[in-house]
Amino acid sequence: MGSGEPNIAGKKKKYLKAALYVGDLGPEVTEDMLYKKFRPAGPLRFTRICRDPVTHSPLGYGYVNFRFPADAEWALNTMNFDLINGKPFRLMWSQPDDRLRKSGVGNIFIKHLDKSIDNRTLFYLFSAFGNILSCKVVCDDNGSKGYAYVHFDSLAAANRAIWHMNGVWLNNRQVYV
Repeated sequence: MGSGEPNIAGKKKKYLKAALYVGDLGPEVTEDMLYKKFRPAGPLRFTRICRDPVTHSPLGYGYVNFRFPADAEWALNTMNFDLINGKPFRLMWSQPDDRLRKSGVGNIFIKHLDKSIDNRTLFYLFSAFGNILSCKVVCDDNGSKGYAYVHFDSLAAANRAIWHMNGVWLNNRQVYV
């Protein structure tokens, strides 16, 4: 990059902007499978499947680290809810700052969802109100349990979603936010 080469802190910041969290992975998914899935989006630094420190069993999520933030953004916008081994996965920006993830600011709870509402549908329904950090329909072995969580990057976005979606009918069921 020449004289414009960023310092180490700048490199770390850029690196974090190119990292995606991949959730809802099956226990059979490997780093190699993630690499093969995401490599068409752009050059990768590495992939990682997170494992239990004691049993070494996969925890159902991992990370894909791209060389360039634009490639990560493209993957997030075009590959979210794609399939690996027939199972849809969720993508979101990796958020290493525990304070933002655990603050509760921007989190909303949606109940009385029809069982046909999946993560993809939930994401597209609520993305109109702001930038979604995470969204998840809660499921068990029988499918949707009828409720979900959406985490926006701001309180304003969460409030817009509550204002516009509380009491709305989705697939013949009135939802409450």
